[in-house]
This record gives sequence, structure tokens and C-alpha cells, in this order.
Amino acid sequence: MGGVSPASPAPVVLVLGDEELLATRAVAATTEAARAVDPGADVREYEAGSVSPGEIAEMLSPSLFGGRRVLILRSGQDARKDLVTALLAYAKNPDPEVHLVVTHLGGAKGKAFADGLRAAGAEVVPAAKLKGHRDRVAFVRDEIRRGGGRCTDDAAEALLAAVGNDLRELASACSQLIADTDGRIGVDTVARYYRGRAEVSGFTVADAAVVGDVPAALEALRWALHVGVDPVPIADALADGVRTVARVSSAGRGNAYQLASSLGMPAWKIERAQRQGRGWTPEGLVEAMRAAADCNAAVKGGAEDRGYALERAVFAVAGARRGGATPAGGGPR
Repeated sequence: MGGVSPASPAPVVLVLGDEELLATRAVAATTEAARAVDPGADVREYEAGSVSPGEIAEMLSPSLFGGRRVLILRSGQDARKDLVTALLAYAKNPDPEVHLVVTHLGGAKGKAFADGLRAAGAEVVPAAKLKGHRDRVAFVRDEIRRGGGRCTDDAAEALLAAVGNDLRELASACSQLIADTDGRIGVDTVARYYRGRAEVSGFTVADAAVVGDVPAALEALRWALHVGVDPVPIADALADGVRTVARVSSAGRGNAYQLASSLGMPAWKIERAQRQGRGWTPEGLVEAMRAAADCNAAVKGGAEDRGYALERAVFAVAGARRGGATPAGGGPR
């Protein structure tokens, strides 16, 4: 018995959204599907703003030699009116042997083109930036699953805290974790992996500084600078860490899930800030915010030794916590 034939992609595909990674993957998936059906498929790429209707018509017209074709039209929002008219007419009765893939940022510019393709029956692949925290958690879990692993929500959130929100960096981190482990990713896996590797981030430095762990903060900072992490995001993370603790502390002892909407941040981040806020006083937080602001100004203002400015900020933040937790006039400085 023969195997199952691969499914042919849709004749017209609209990749809609402004997230580069998702758009790139959608285009690649259509191309791979076409080549799975016909390994000799002819693939061509054009920029919508600079191609003429005649060039596109030639590519879309029946070929004398047969064979499957993939026509990728990038930046569809930039297409001129004559090209839009021609493509919308084609999309109503497309050639099944040709796959037209249009990428479109999804904004107001060129909206009539995107709407027309949708109305003509194009397959729409969403590629918008992920704005919500839960969407990014789901992205991380899906990435791990695509690589053959398993990942808990807590582990996904830990990875987001360590790496940040850039999808390319997250995808790379997920791939690295799967390659270096048995594929079962928990919070302890993420913590263990990021504690001693080059991907240490500014958040690692900030988390240690706000709980007063100077040795850990300095170790993370020096390692980050050694492997080439830019000082600016480290300074930003330190400022964000102090500011988050201050905001959560001023909100009182409420339940993290109840505070999430009023503070505009995810519950996991509030819970972490509540733990980090133990031992801080309002006066100490004011002092720490001043130190973080001074550090930001020095690092972004072109200080001669930005590493020294960051080290000084770590000592100042940790000192503010210790000083703020003791009676006036006491404590180390």
C-alpha cells in the first residue's frame, strides 16, 4: 500500500501581522508544503511596492512546462492600486498549481487589499505580535512541544523572566533547552540552565540586587558584561526591578490575582515582587529608585566606565535595602 500523499497548500495564503518570526515561519511552511508535493516547485519572491502587474501576471499564468509554483509577495500593504486590482481578480479564480503567498503587516495601510483577499477565500495565517503575557506563555509552551518536549506554565514564565519578550530569542532559548536536556522543562531546569550560562540577563542581576544578595548580583553582572551583554538593558532591568517592588509594596498585601488588573502586570510578577519586597521600607525604596535612575543616566549618557556605574548601582540598591530595614542612623552604608 502507498503512503499518504502530502496535502497541497491553499492557492492563496494571506500572512497577516507584524511579528517577523511568525510571518517568516508561515511563508516557510507554505513553501515546504508545496515542495513536499512537488520537490521541483519554482519559488519566487517580490516586494509588493516595486513589482509591476505584468511581472506578477507572467508568474501567475499557466506554465508551458507545468510544475508547481510559489509566488511570495512581501509587504502587501505597499502594493499599488493596479497591482491590488489584478491580484484580487486572480484570487477569485486562482490556479491550483500556483500558490500565492502575500505578507501584510495588518494595519490600516493597504487594508482594502487584505480584506479583499480574505473575502476572495484566501487562507489567513495570523502573524500579529503577541501582546498579552498569557499569549507569550502559550508561545513558549508550544515551542517546547514543537521540539518534542514538555513545559509547565511556571517554567514558561521563568523563561520569559530570564530571556524577555522577543520571540526570536525565546524560540532560540526553547530550542537550546530541548537540545541540552531530556525535554522535560520545569522551573528548576530554567533556573539551573540560566544560572551559569552566557544567556544571563539583566533580570538575573536585578533579582539578586533587590533581595540584597550582592555577591550573586555582582557575579551575574560581571559574567553578563564578560560575554557581551549590553549594559543598557541591564540598567533598565535594575530600574524595572526596583520600580516593580515599589509599586507592589505600595499596593498593600492583597492577593496577587486581585492586584493584577489594578497594577497592570501579571500575577506571577506580583507574587515575585511581594517576596522580594520583604525587608524593604518606603524610604529604602526611594533611595534605591534614585540609585537606579542615576545608573540609567550614567549608562545611557555615555559614562566612561559603564560597568563601574552598574556595580555601584548594585551596591547602592542592596545598601538601600539593608539601610532601610534598620532603625534610623543604623546599618551599613
